[in-house]
Amino acid sequence: MGIFDGLPVPSDKTYLREELARIDESWAVPRFDSLPHVVHIITSKDREADILLLREQSDVVEEVVDEVVHAYHGGFNKAIQNYSQILRLFSESTDKIGDLKHELGEAKKSLGTRNKQLHQLWYRSVTLRHIISLLDQIEGIAKVPSRIEKLIADKQFYAAIQVYLQSSLMLEREGLQTVGALQDVRSELAKLRGALFFKILDDLHAHLYNRGEYSSVASSIYERDDEVPTTTAVAASRMSSQPLSRRTRTLKGDSQFGVRGLTNGSHRTGSTEEGSSFDGHDEEDSVEHDEATGDGQTIRNGTDSKLLSYQLPPWLSDSSPDEFIEAVRKSDDPLHVKYLQTLVQCLCMLGKVAAAGAIICQRLRPTIHEIIISKIKAHMETKNLSKSACSQGDRTGAAGLHFIKGQSEAYRLSKDKPQNGISNSGTHLAVSPVSPLMAPGGKAQAAAKDLLDSILDTIVKIFENHVVVGELLEFRASQHDINTPKSLPTDVNWNPDSDASQATGGYTISFPLTVLQSECQQLICEILRATPEAASADTAAQTAKLSKKAPKKDKRDAPEDGVTFTFRFTDATVSISNQGADLIRQGWGKRAPNSSQEGYGSAAVLPEQGIYLAASIYRPVLQFTDKITSMLPKKHSQLVNDGLLTFTENFVKDHLLPTMFVDYRKGVQQAISSAAAFRPRAHTTTYTPTVEKGRPILQGLLAIDLLAKEVLGWAQAMPKFATDLVKYVQTFLERTFERCRTSYMEAVLEKLSYRLIGRHDIERLMRLDAASACLPSQLGHSVSHSEAVGSEVELTELFLSLPSIKQDNLIRDDNKLILLASLSDSLEYVADSIERLGQAVPRAASQAEGNSRNQATSPRNLASFADEYRKLATDCLKVLRVEMQLETVFHLQEMTNREYLEDEDAEEPDDFVISLTSQITRRDEGMAPFISGEKRNYVFGGICGTAANASIKALADMRSINLFGVQQICRNTIALEQAMAAIPYVDGESVQQNLDRVRTYYELLNMPFEALLAFIAEHDQMFTPTEYSNLLKVNVPGRDTPPDAQIRLSEILSH
Repeated sequence: MGIFDGLPVPSDKTYLREELARIDESWAVPRFDSLPHVVHIITSKDREADILLLREQSDVVEEVVDEVVHAYHGGFNKAIQNYSQILRLFSESTDKIGDLKHELGEAKKSLGTRNKQLHQLWYRSVTLRHIISLLDQIEGIAKVPSRIEKLIADKQFYAAIQVYLQSSLMLEREGLQTVGALQDVRSELAKLRGALFFKILDDLHAHLYNRGEYSSVASSIYERDDEVPTTTAVAASRMSSQPLSRRTRTLKGDSQFGVRGLTNGSHRTGSTEEGSSFDGHDEEDSVEHDEATGDGQTIRNGTDSKLLSYQLPPWLSDSSPDEFIEAVRKSDDPLHVKYLQTLVQCLCMLGKVAAAGAIICQRLRPTIHEIIISKIKAHMETKNLSKSACSQGDRTGAAGLHFIKGQSEAYRLSKDKPQNGISNSGTHLAVSPVSPLMAPGGKAQAAAKDLLDSILDTIVKIFENHVVVGELLEFRASQHDINTPKSLPTDVNWNPDSDASQATGGYTISFPLTVLQSECQQLICEILRATPEAASADTAAQTAKLSKKAPKKDKRDAPEDGVTFTFRFTDATVSISNQGADLIRQGWGKRAPNSSQEGYGSAAVLPEQGIYLAASIYRPVLQFTDKITSMLPKKHSQLVNDGLLTFTENFVKDHLLPTMFVDYRKGVQQAISSAAAFRPRAHTTTYTPTVEKGRPILQGLLAIDLLAKEVLGWAQAMPKFATDLVKYVQTFLERTFERCRTSYMEAVLEKLSYRLIGRHDIERLMRLDAASACLPSQLGHSVSHSEAVGSEVELTELFLSLPSIKQDNLIRDDNKLILLASLSDSLEYVADSIERLGQAVPRAASQAEGNSRNQATSPRNLASFADEYRKLATDCLKVLRVEMQLETVFHLQEMTNREYLEDEDAEEPDDFVISLTSQITRRDEGMAPFISGEKRNYVFGGICGTAANASIKALADMRSINLFGVQQICRNTIALEQAMAAIPYVDGESVQQNLDRVRTYYELLNMPFEALLAFIAEHDQMFTPTEYSNLLKVNVPGRDTPPDAQIRLSEILSH
């Protein structure tokens, strides 16, 4: 870009730009040096030409200059004119300023002569203005009492205190102290201070117990529990993951109002589990909800419970802006917390904290007592309403079922009847130490839990408010000015005390916690009917320990019955100022009678009271303690260590568990020691698999099962003590097993069947038997068909090889056999129940057992008991099976060493067969109600195999047999087959095959020798060589048997 490119050259003279472009830029440098150009021309060969070129370039430049001047000429002229005008105006201004200075000098001289008079006039105007202002103030102060009364009526307490403090300051001014007309105003303000204090205190008291307009509870605490509120209440944040103390911990700021933390929004009391989260609906909506209830109780939806962070709560709408109001406006705390903060701030501004704390302490216990009574009355009204609404059918409460959690087995009471209408008399032996109402899951337990849950839930919500107020007061006490009214001269009666408790009138967080737990403990003791022994030595030690923290004990709190309670030591007995004591005497102390000595009336709500209700009380107390602990600040966290939970746990450990063990041990002893405990009773002819339909479980074992379920029901209610309760059950089961073992031994002692099942070879063969698959205990692995058949044959051979069986070796009493059958089924029932109970044992018991010296967990211990019970049940069935097989051998052994030489056709079986079949029928009918069909098959299923083998083997010992003798034996087998066919569930096909084999075997005796050999040649595997040989050895009249018969038989069988 050239140096001449920016020149304003007209478009019709563009050639000038070309000419300028030819000019060397050295002519346009800032410091032009002409010498090089002169030398160039002098030394040039064509000087004329160079000079002519320079002249042409000069003409071009001059022409460009003319164009530039022509283009900027108008602007230059205007600029010169403007400059001239500026110079003219400046000159005129200078002249006028000089004139003004001269005039001011003249004015100064004139005013100086009247200075004194002007000063007097100015002073008079100031005085008159001040008098007018004082008159306005006097007029305004005269209206202050009515204004404060209006603000009090509108519950604008903070604004009323602001007006009061401002008016008090005005009255202390020097000019107004001597005004006589204001003395009445001073007197009225003094009265209004007391009235304002009591109004604030009343409102604070109402909101502490959730009875106020801005309380977090949706409805009155007197409302019945069964009534569903129309809107969702603001939750009490007892389940909040953050400690509730944070809401007030953030108040400890650096401003004079101590509200720096109100703006950070770090605390929310809404519990997500109760649908009480706060959102940002505007103030008008909240006010509309507040005004919608005319009974003084504000019911607002959870979505309307939180004001927007930039909106002011309605109770501060008439207040003058200050730091506290600004902090409240920016705070994210719930509405009821902000209101409590405002009331505490009002008390601090009035300097009445100590008096308020003392009165709150004085009223705390009677109010809590009244609240608990009201809750109980509400429950009673609910109960009456529900009774009137329900029909009068369903009167089976006394005969209801008690269920253990996770169990489907029914617990029947002593007068229960199953569905078939037959009395389950076994439960008469249960001798449960508790009534049906008091049993686990009973109506009394459920009623006590519901009642205590409701009361403790109310107490938790109340304590939440006390935590807010308590932390605020403790923080303000640290400022050492809470009992001095703000902006007022110090009153000697309200000098701050160095002790924070003294400064707050004895009211600290620990005080309401102790009183609340004390009242709850008294209620629990009433529910449990606690005797003086209920206050154990440990409890007394706790009382002594905690009482050291209190200034003194109030004598009026001593219980009438002499029971020493843990918390009865900290009523409003702290040392307070004279003014605080006067305030208490003025009326608050007289408003509540000494109701703490009265009962709560829980008996009207609970169907029954007693020590066993501790089981239903334990869990609500545990949850209550967890909620309280989550609310407490860290520095107060130790307050719950010696609280209600400790008392309840000590009561359970020191009183309930020992009582329970003694009572249930007595019940177990009565159940198993009764003569009828092991007496089989059946009211049906067939077996039913469920107790509800009449399964004839032995009364003693049924009672033990019911008692064990009941004890484990207590373990479900009190998981922490489940280990001890499970040990109780193990002790009871062990005693019961020994008693069952004794009954078993009484039936089988010195009997052959008992001795045989104890032999290892017979036990092994019985385990291989296919029929053993139905036994309660798993006796072994699965076996093949050939192994099962071989074991049955071998087992029969062992029985037949025994010496001659005598009648004394057998169990001849059918009642003992029926007892063994019933005992087996009952033991199996109890074993199944034990297994289910073991799975339902609380984890606490399992973990506690795992940490104990014995590393076996409770379910495994209970499972071992189930195995023992099943093993004994199996032994009973094995004895029954062997006994019937021995009975068969005993009766059929009469076939040996005799001659079957009959002279006529057999019409009736032999007497011993008749005896055997009648015995089988009789015993089957006796056992039928007590054992299932498959077990009946096991008991009687071995008879046919044993009878068949015994009949075939008896031929070897027979001397002679003829055709009618063969018919007689066949008639015997037919009679036995008919008897076995009458038994349900017995394998009829197997019975027929075994007895057909006997008939076939004996009918071979009717064949001629040659025909017999031909049959043997074709059916060499049907019988053993010994059995075929016995066919030839026996004497059969009319059959010709050659001398070499055995040799020829051997030759046939060897091929």
